[in-house]
This record gives sequence, C-alpha cells and structure tokens, in this order.
Amino acid sequence: MNALYQQVKKSLLTLIGNTIEWFPAFLTAIIVVFLTGYVANLVRQIVSRIVGRAIKSLSLRSLLIQTSYVTVWAIGILVACVIAFPDLRLGDLIGLLGLSSVAFGFAFQDIFKNFLAGILLLLQEPFRIGDQIIVDDYEGTVQDIAIRSTQIVTYQGEIVVIPNAILFTNPVQVLTAQRQRRTDLAIGVDYNTDLRLTVDTLLQAVLEIEGVLAEPKPEVDGLGFGESSIDFVVRYWTLPQKIHVRRTRTKVIIALKEACDRAGINIPYPIRTLYYYDQEKFHDNAAISNGRKADE
Repeated sequence: MNALYQQVKKSLLTLIGNTIEWFPAFLTAIIVVFLTGYVANLVRQIVSRIVGRAIKSLSLRSLLIQTSYVTVWAIGILVACVIAFPDLRLGDLIGLLGLSSVAFGFAFQDIFKNFLAGILLLLQEPFRIGDQIIVDDYEGTVQDIAIRSTQIVTYQGEIVVIPNAILFTNPVQVLTAQRQRRTDLAIGVDYNTDLRLTVDTLLQAVLEIEGVLAEPKPEVDGLGFGESSIDFVVRYWTLPQKIHVRRTRTKVIIALKEACDRAGINIPYPIRTLYYYDQEKFHDNAAISNGRKADE
C-alpha cells in the first residue's frame, strides 16, 4: 500500500512539475494568439487604406484585405503552436499538416471548395459589389463578396447568403453588367386599325418618356395576328438598375394607353365569335340516315 502511495505521489509531483514547466510556454502562446488578433486587425486596416487608394476594383480590394487578414492569423497560430510545444519544430508541424491534409480534405471539402471559389470569383470578377444578379431563385444587389460566401440584398430588403461554390458552378445572370437594359412591352390593337399610324403613334409616345434612352433607339415590331388583335411589341432601353426599369415601364404603359386614346386606336378585349346553325338544315347524321332509308 505504501509503495502504491509513493507511486501516485511521484506521478502527481511529475505532473505538477511538467505543468509548472509548460505553463510559461502556454501563457506565452495565449499572449501570442491575442497579439495575433490585434496585429491581424491592424494589418487589415493598413491594407484597406493602401488598396483603397491604389486599386479601384472593390472585389480585388476585398480579396487582398481578407487574404492579408487570414495570412496573419495563420502565421500567428503556427508560432503559438511552436511556443506551446517546444519539442514540436516548425518543420514537424508542417509535415503533420501535410499528413493530415487528406483527412482535412474529406472533413472540410465544402469549406475548401467555397474558399477556392471565393478567390476565383474575386479574381475573375464576373460580377462586382453593387451589381444586381439572379442566381437560382434569388435576385438582388450584391452587398459583400467574402472568401466563403456572397451576400445579396433582395428587393424586399432581405439578406441572402449564398455559398461561393454555387455562384461559381451555376449560371449567374448579371442584370447590371452593361450600361443599358432593354425592356419588351407587348400591346395589341384592333384589326380595323391603321397599322402604320399605330407604329408611328407608339414610337412617338415612347420617345417622349423620361427614363427611356435615346440610344439605342426604341423600336416597335409586329408580333403577329392574334385571336382578337394584331400584336406589337415596343422595345426600349433604360438604365440597368431594377428601380429604373420598373419605374420607366409604368410610365411607358401609361403613355402608350394615352397615345392610343388620343389617336383613336382601340386596344381590344379578347373576343370570341359564336355561330348558330339551323340544326335541321345542317344535320349530317339525319342526311346519312335518310340516304340509308332510301337505299332500303
């Protein structure tokens, strides 16, 4: 019993001694981690000021700022690990990371995929911060492009966070990629209408609307003969932002209706014509029956 007591006492003393011996290293490592956070924020602010003056692209600015922030943290954590475990050399730590890269790859494949996609999006810039895009069922304005995900604000004021891998591998419709955007507005007129007068009236009406661009010029094209009207489409260009598109479309609809009213052009309702026949006169089955009786 005395031997067991001595063994336990010796083990406890060894543990306490090792703890006391390692405590300064652990304390130093914790201090390094806190200093790393301070230095990372400081470096991010400095890089933000430098790239803000030298680089115009918001996406490239964001990439450099985030990369510098992550790099400082990575270096700080490596240094803290080396300090906390003196027997672990930097080369051994890098080798350990290399051996565990397969396990990390399987465990965090989605994170790495989004990380790489975020870097490629920031470098290639298929869209930028402030652009209005459509991806899957979401449409809105790009608010932020981070390393892992992209935030868009919908027109209803909701924030949608989309993983960068989805943006990189799926079709993305960039509504504000060009300086102008075309809207096609269909309208039908009565069959008795002078079509040349209709084209001139519609074209003149759309040219006078504020918000419709003079270049490219608006156009009025015929679509075809409908069931109750001859169909046309008015094509005009506006600024690409959603607010300009919808406000101008409302003005165009009002102006076209007023112009048609002034010119006496009728925009018809759907019409169905019903024909009534004399069933006795146009009864094919009766004629066939009569023919059979005559043959008998």
